[in-house]
This record gives sequence, structure tokens and C-alpha cells, in this order.
Amino acid sequence: MSRGPLTASLESVRRLAVAKQHLAGKLPARATAKAMLSVVRDLAYVQWDPVTVVAPSHLISFWCRVGDFQPSELDRLLWEEKTLFLHWTPIASIVLTEDYPLYYSLMRRYPESLSRSWANHRTRAKKFLAEHSELRRKMLNELRKGPRQLSQFEDHTRTRRNEGEWSFGSDVSLMLFHLLMSGTVMVVGHQGNQNLWGLSERFLPDWVEKKELPDEDVDRAAAQRAIRALGTATPTEINYHFVRGRYHNLRATLARLLKESTIHRVHVEGFGNRDERYIHDQDVPLLESMGTAAWQPRMSLLPPFDNLIYSQARTKRLFGFDYVREQFLPKEKRRFGTHVLPILWGDQLIGRIDPRLDKGRAELVINAVHAEPDAPGDREVAAKIGETIARFAAFLGASQVTYTSRVPGAWKSSLC
Repeated sequence: MSRGPLTASLESVRRLAVAKQHLAGKLPARATAKAMLSVVRDLAYVQWDPVTVVAPSHLISFWCRVGDFQPSELDRLLWEEKTLFLHWTPIASIVLTEDYPLYYSLMRRYPESLSRSWANHRTRAKKFLAEHSELRRKMLNELRKGPRQLSQFEDHTRTRRNEGEWSFGSDVSLMLFHLLMSGTVMVVGHQGNQNLWGLSERFLPDWVEKKELPDEDVDRAAAQRAIRALGTATPTEINYHFVRGRYHNLRATLARLLKESTIHRVHVEGFGNRDERYIHDQDVPLLESMGTAAWQPRMSLLPPFDNLIYSQARTKRLFGFDYVREQFLPKEKRRFGTHVLPILWGDQLIGRIDPRLDKGRAELVINAVHAEPDAPGDREVAAKIGETIARFAAFLGASQVTYTSRVPGAWKSSLC
């Protein structure tokens, strides 16, 4: 039997979102492999982005959740132990190998596993694969000789893609994407900023379970993972978070889970009836504890593609924080900087920094610090910001932090 809707304050819903994202309470005593796997398990994925203006986004995401760790530890989990692997969800993501049956089920049905909202992509994928069967055959023959970088495929020449297609620079790179989505190839290593591609049958460990699940089971598992990762979530947020654009019938799945009391509706005070939000039954006690001493705020610096701020609409809705990834804007349209990291304090996004790492001088340069209009101005919070930036610099291997004059007055004495 389903229960009536729960009612929660916006503050409690925000706190639950932060807690479920491993961004509240004390950091783990040690940044162990177990802690890193727990992060991926609870978040469902960590977005992979190798751009290194400061540090790759995925490394910062792990750092703000487990503390200082060696990037080589992540490499070990990906390429040696293979308890993690790279997949498109469909964004480049670090995911759990133990979840392979979920992805395998979608792979086996690709491109039909793309939902109705991705119908145009599904049609183009089928057309491309039908028209390029010879390219597929040749590329797989090359991979049977050993892993390849994109540029090492014989037929790799950059071609201009038609407007509206996935943005790939060549037929070979687009074929690799389709082969990955169908489970034929995988990323088996990384060299610099380049993926190393190989055959899945040769890379996957023997213990990986290749089991195809019915559509309904995939929807059921994925929806619960998304809701638990987000704390509370609307159907749009569930679909966008995990597994994006791959649900067979999300509405029917949510109705079944609701009837079974596996999930419950949540009314957020102040949102009225404009927010169809769900919570997993196992997280109801945690939601109810968010106004008690169980809630322990923490200061974090979030990377551009962090799971907490993955959706601009959700970030604006829950946190009142308008975050635009300005690295994709022309320089003259940027308000806050090039590689902007939001500052999370407790359940509030209180500002943002624009850092740059000067490796040659072992210096983290803070081009600007911006405070939100309602950000706390007390010295304690300012000191925590400074301590967090200093800890971040040490993680990056920088021995000093340099601030420009673009620092809010209330925080200046603690930062400069």
C-alpha cells in the first residue's frame, strides 16, 4: 500500500541532496579504494572530463568527497582491478563494473534502447550503422590486433558532421561511439587526453556477469538509483540524471514503485503543486533527520561537471544558484571566469572561484572570488573558504595560493 505524500522544507530537501552526494559530514579518515567505489555506487556515476585547466573534473569530484587521494589509485581501479569502467550514460562517465548487467541490457538492445525522447538519434544511429558496415568490420579487425587510439585507425580522417548529429569529428569516432554503446568496444586505457580503445571481450574480467534484463527491470533499477543519488527527484530529473534518455516507460515504473511504497511523493513547502518529487523509502529517515545534529555541514569546491550541479534547472530550483559553464561561452560573455568552481557551504552554494594552476611555479592562482548576494560574511566562513582552497592547492601539488584583488570585501582579510 502506498502512503500519503510527505511534506518537507526546502532546506531539508537541499540537505538531503547534499548528504546523498557525500558532501556533508566529515571526510573519510583515509581516501581508500573502498571510499571511492562507495562514491560511484551512491552517485550512480561520476562524469569523466579530462580537461586540465586546474584538474580534471572527475578528480575534483572525488577529492571533495574522499579527500586527498592519488590519481594513480583511480587509474588502478579503472585499468588494473577493473572495478570501474568508462561508459557513456550518455555522457562520458565512470561507472561500477558490478552494474554491468544494467548497461549490458541497454547495450544488447542498442540503438532500440534509446527512448522516444531520443528517437531522432535512434534513427540516425540505425542509418549510420547500416551504411557503414564495412567501416565497422575494418575497425574491429584492427582492434583484434590490439588497442588503438582514435588517430591510429587507418580510416581516421576528420570529416564535417551534419548539423544536429552527435558532435563527433569523424566517421571513425562516431563508429567508436556506436560500438561502445552496443558493448562491442570499451575504453581500455588512457594516454594523455586520448582514450585507448579495445575489444570488450578481451578487456572485461571473467567475473563480470553478462545478463540481459527485461526493460521493466532496467527501468526499475535505474529509477531507484537516480532517486537515491539525488535525495528527492522529479521524473525529469530522474531521466536526466541516470540513465539519461534510456527509460522504456518511466511513468509506469514510478507508478509501480509508488504503489509498492518503494518510493513516496514529497511535497516541498513553498513549491505548491508544481513539483512532482519522489523519495526512496530507505531515505525517509535520513530526510527526517536533516533538522537534527545528524546534519553536519562541510565546505567544498565543486568542479564544473559535478553531480550535485549537473542540471542547471535543478540547481536553480533547489539552491537558487544560477550556474553556467562559462568555458563554453565566448570570452566577452563570461561573468565569473573560465573554469569556475562553485563554493558549497552546508546546503548553500555561497559563491564561486575562478582558479588557474601554474604548474611551473607550483602556484594556484585565484583569478577571482565571487560571493552570492546572500552569502554569509562572517570570518568563520571566510576562514573555511581559505582553508578549503589551501587544501585544494596542496592536492594539486601547488605550494602557494595567490589571490588577485577580485575578492569580496567581507572575505578579503581571511583570503588575501
